[in-house]
Amino acid sequence: MKNSKYPWILVGLLWFVALLNYMDRQILSTMRPAMSVDILELESAAVFGNLMAIFLWIYGFMSPVAGILADKWSRKWLIIGSLFVWSAVTLAMGFAQNYDQLYALRAIMGMSEALYIPAGLSLIADYHSDKTRSLAIGIHMTGFYFGQALGGFGASIAANYTWHYTFILFGLVGIIYALILLFTLREAPHRHEEKTTPKETIPLWKGLSVLFSNISFWVILMYFAVPSLPGWATKNWLPTLFSENLNIPMEQAGPLATISIAVSSFFGVILGGILSDRWIQKNIRGRIYTSAIGLALTIPAVILIGYGHHIIAIVAAGLLFGFGFGMFDANNMPILCQFVSARYRATAYGIMNMVGVFAGAYITKILGASADEGNLGTHFALLAGIVAIVLLIQLIVLKPKAHVEGS
Repeated sequence: MKNSKYPWILVGLLWFVALLNYMDRQILSTMRPAMSVDILELESAAVFGNLMAIFLWIYGFMSPVAGILADKWSRKWLIIGSLFVWSAVTLAMGFAQNYDQLYALRAIMGMSEALYIPAGLSLIADYHSDKTRSLAIGIHMTGFYFGQALGGFGASIAANYTWHYTFILFGLVGIIYALILLFTLREAPHRHEEKTTPKETIPLWKGLSVLFSNISFWVILMYFAVPSLPGWATKNWLPTLFSENLNIPMEQAGPLATISIAVSSFFGVILGGILSDRWIQKNIRGRIYTSAIGLALTIPAVILIGYGHHIIAIVAAGLLFGFGFGMFDANNMPILCQFVSARYRATAYGIMNMVGVFAGAYITKILGASADEGNLGTHFALLAGIVAIVLLIQLIVLKPKAHVEGS
C-alpha cells in the first residue's frame, strides 16, 4: 500500500464510521410510535424531545474535551474507542425496559459519539492539502447523510420485526467494524514525528486562549452555530413534519424524509467540495463563497418545509435544503483551516460542535413543545430569518489573508 493512496483510503475507512455515527443516533427519531407501545412516556412529543435533547446536551459538553484530546492524543484510538462504545450502547438500547434506561443510554451515547468528529475531521485535514481537502471532507460527510438515511428505516425494520431487534442489529455492526479498524486505521505521520522530536510542552488549555483571541474564530463559531438550528431541527423533526404535513404514517415518512435529505446532501457535498477546491486556487475566499451559496439555498427550503402540504413541494424543499446544507457542510473544516493552525484544529472544531449542538438541543426541545401545540411547521419556517442574518455577517467579516501552519 503506497502512502500516496492512503489519504483516500482513510476517507473510505472513516466514511463508514461517519455512517454508523449518524445511523445509530438517527434510528430513535423514527421509532417513537413503535417504542411508545412498550414505553408509554414516549407518547408525549415533549418527553420524546427530552430524550433526543439529552444526547445533544451531553454531546455538546463533551465536544470541546473531545477536540482537546484529539489535538493531544492518538486520534486512531479515540476513533476506535468511541465507535466501540456508542455501538455497544446502541445494542444495549435494544434491551431497555423503561424510559429511565433509555435516557441514561442516550446520555452515554452522546459522550462517546462526541469523541469522533473532531478527531476524524482533523485527521482527514492533516492527510489532505488545499487541492483536495474540501472534496475529501465532503466525501466523508456523505457518510453522515447515508447514516441518517439508513436510520430512517428504523421504523420499517421495527414494523417487520421489533424495535429491540433494530437497536441490537445496528449495534452489532458497529462493534464488528471497530475491530476491523484496529488493523487498518493510521495516525498522521507528523504525529509520530512529534512524539520522537523533543519540543516545548504546550499547556493543555493553551489552544482555548489562542482560539478565543482570534476574532475570525468567533465569526466562524457563529456561522457554524446558527445554521445548526435548522440543521438539527431537520435531523430530529423532519420525519414528523413529513408525516404531519403529508398525512402519511411514520414508516413511510421516515425513509422519505431522510432519503430526500441524504441524496441531495450527497450531491451538495461533492459539488461543494470540488467547487471549493478549484475556487480557492484562484481566490482565497473561494471556500467562503462556496459555503455561502449553499447556505443561501437552505433559506427558501426551510420556509417551504415548514408551510408545504403537497408532496411535490415538500420533497422538493427537502432536496433543496439537503443540497445547500451539503455545500455548507463540506467547507466548515476547510474554512477553519484557513484561520487556525493544525495544532489547534480539533480543539476548534470541538468548540464549534459544542455550540452547534447546544443550538440543536435548544431547538429540538422548542420544536417538541411546538409539535404538541400543532405549530411545528410554523416555528420551523421562522428559522430561515436568522440564517439569512448570519450569512450576511459571514460574507462581510471573514477575509482570510494567507495560509496558516499546516494548511
